Amino acid sequence: MAGSIWVLAEQWRGKLSDVTYEVLALASEVAGELGAPLEAVLLGHNAKGLAQALGKADSVLYVDHPALAEPIPGICAEALAQAVEQKRPRAVLVPLTNITMGVGTLVAARLQAPVINFAKDLRVADGQLHAQCVLYGGKIEARVAPAGDPVILGIWPGCRPAEKGKADRVPAVEEAAVTLAETGRVRLKRYIEPEAGDVDLTQQEVLVGVGRGIQSQDNLDLAAELAEALGGAVCGSRPVIDQGWLPLSRQVGKSGLTVKPKVYIAAGISGAPEHIEGMKDSGLIIAINSDPGAPIFNVAHYGVVGDALDVLPALTEAVRTRKG
Repeated sequence: MAGSIWVLAEQWRGKLSDVTYEVLALASEVAGELGAPLEAVLLGHNAKGLAQALGKADSVLYVDHPALAEPIPGICAEALAQAVEQKRPRAVLVPLTNITMGVGTLVAARLQAPVINFAKDLRVADGQLHAQCVLYGGKIEARVAPAGDPVILGIWPGCRPAEKGKADRVPAVEEAAVTLAETGRVRLKRYIEPEAGDVDLTQQEVLVGVGRGIQSQDNLDLAAELAEALGGAVCGSRPVIDQGWLPLSRQVGKSGLTVKPKVYIAAGISGAPEHIEGMKDSGLIIAINSDPGAPIFNVAHYGVVGDALDVLPALTEAVRTRKG
């Protein structure tokens, strides 16, 4: 539909990803402010049934092709580009995850259309879209207004709660035909499951996450003592894993695990979007950081401005005292 707001529905191994609902929630706000229809775009093969779960959208555009059975970015981008050429939406919102990363940029290059990536929020001012973008791991934020349309917008996970993008109603489904090669230059051969770690972080009710602020591997004992006192486990952000201080199975974030414990204590973690993606849905988030401007405080329910090396032992002692 011309002038509509599109959301690319991310589906992988027969299931819709939570990020689809997050972006739908954001797109619904934008479409409402612009007075434009909201459409979800579903690419796949024999996957039409997934459209029933996209009721937040006014309608679903379904593209079926054998080459779309697996989410290969180049092929998905070509299918989406052809659909954009046919329908001429005003904006296309594409999730930025390991599955769909690169799709939006390839579509923009194919169509010679404006593209804005790393958007964590969208606003409408005077009928114009404005994207709030994060750069350099969240250290810089920029407000960008696209010139021309259709504009392709890469949206960071965590832009809205997934529940706000869900609805009980079943949307109307329109099918679109595209022309694709049966196989592209990139082919998916098989999925390799990661090895199980010594602790299943996804099942822990309490996690103590550590970042660069822990300073050295020797200081991990401070986090381990607090985790033990709380009956939880220690995890880390990517810099800690890259240093070899913790095994890969303990990494939380976009390139690690997504966790939802009752309590998540972030000690010395700055709060880059990649890490926040993996822990933002925790029941209670407590951040400890010496930098009062650290992005982690934007998602934390409680924050302590201080050195993690001083705060962790104090917390451990308080917990043990409370337990008697």
